[in-house]
Amino acid sequence: MSDELLINKDGSCWTLTLNRPNKMNALSASVVESLIAAVDAAPQQHAQILVIRGAGKTLSAGFDFTDVQAQSEGDIVLRFLRIEMLLQKVANSPCLTVGLAHGRVFGAGADLFAACAKRYATPDSSFRMPGLHFGVVLGTRRLAAIVGNDAARDILTSTRVFDAAQAQRLGFCHTLSEMAGWSALIEEAAATARCLPEPSRRVLFELTQANNNDSDLADLARSVAAPGLLARIKQFREKK
Repeated sequence: MSDELLINKDGSCWTLTLNRPNKMNALSASVVESLIAAVDAAPQQHAQILVIRGAGKTLSAGFDFTDVQAQSEGDIVLRFLRIEMLLQKVANSPCLTVGLAHGRVFGAGADLFAACAKRYATPDSSFRMPGLHFGVVLGTRRLAAIVGNDAARDILTSTRVFDAAQAQRLGFCHTLSEMAGWSALIEEAAATARCLPEPSRRVLFELTQANNNDSDLADLARSVAAPGLLARIKQFREKK
């Protein structure tokens, strides 16, 4: 693993820290691949809790658009597909996944947070999901499953910023807490996860997690396959 993703293993609890603070922990291709490898490895090495957080000012500002115009549309399409694969692995992990959000969490960073089973955020956090501005359908069913269809349509149509208080009201965030309180929340989640033996916990997670993986991947693939993806991204970035 690179220094862009720090992995701390404390017994059965793994903490994955996005470590690109100078880039607002944006999800580059290499970071996504490192995350996928770590999420796969955790249950294989008998981790029960998988915490995802970010160094610096935010959990993640989403897709890394650095030098995006120098990449081919095929490269960009593959990167979005790999992000969806990451989200599916987090959402379907047999580990109890815990997302810790702070700062301005945007785009695929907000989708990564949403994919976690437990979601805690600082009171000053904010979220935005602007992907439909450039025609990318990512994480839509997951968001709707959490906040409901009407709220999801509002968030994704307006692509507005919503704050931590609203995120909690919608169920997008379970608990608001300053960072100083995160350790206690993780311990509480860990204690809950350990109530069941590992095989039973795996079965429970499988039966209570909606599996729309193939449909989600197909919807994303169709959206990014539409010609002009780079032009749409450029137009979106110029309007930001």
